[in-house]
Amino acid sequence: MGVKAAKRIKAGLVLVLSTILLLLYLYPFFMVLVNSLKKRAEIIKSPLTLGENINFKNYTDAFRTMNFMNGFFNSLIITVVSVSLIIIFSAMLAYFLARWNWKINKLIFVTLVVSMIIPFQALMIPFVKIYGSLNLLNSKWMLCFFYLGFGLSLATFMYHGFITSIPVELEEAAIIDGASPIQVFFKIILPLLKTTTITIAILDVLWIWNDFLLPSLVLIGEDQRTLPLSMFYFFGKYTSDYGMAMAALILTIIPVIIFYLLMQKQIIKGVIEGAIK
Repeated sequence: MGVKAAKRIKAGLVLVLSTILLLLYLYPFFMVLVNSLKKRAEIIKSPLTLGENINFKNYTDAFRTMNFMNGFFNSLIITVVSVSLIIIFSAMLAYFLARWNWKINKLIFVTLVVSMIIPFQALMIPFVKIYGSLNLLNSKWMLCFFYLGFGLSLATFMYHGFITSIPVELEEAAIIDGASPIQVFFKIILPLLKTTTITIAILDVLWIWNDFLLPSLVLIGEDQRTLPLSMFYFFGKYTSDYGMAMAALILTIIPVIIFYLLMQKQIIKGVIEGAIK
């Protein structure tokens, strides 16, 4: 057997294995889509087979029952504001920690890294008790503030490693030309952090958009609910409407898919540049 034939066989095996893994990965999503088009009785009777008739009524009922537009705008506002705050504040903090050689900066950086180890589940009971006693719950803006606090550590850690690789001479040249420290950051440093910013934005958008636990603790009123919280409408104490729940799940993930399709080039470019660096 020649070398070329061996390479072709190896490439063929890799392709077959990758295809099998892809199908296994997509199968649960396919079944969610299939069951969202079936009646409740059909789902209970045969959840792993195709339905006899396509039923779009689940989508219209789910759209109305979960008050989709209200939940969508709540999720959109919370995600956009939270991600924007995390990016700006973490980038500025990482720049400060990397460029100003104060003794306390090392302590701050170590504290941020250590805080990433602490799980949120260990903090949620005192979290609810303290902020509930201060009447700071049931607000989208307070939830954005909480996301900033919980997302700041990882983003700062990622930015810090990239900023330390940027030559200081770029900043010194800008300062000689008359730029202020704020101008140096926003016109020199922040544009160079584009790759890291895209990576952080992707991670935080997926985290915040799909998060259920923190909003369930903070957003009490029905008018404040995000899309994941709106899924509660379909699960009662004695019954569950699985068809509508599947349809609601599809409606919930559609905005994330649209976000990926719009940002696909930037996402791939960011991943490639990040791997090279």
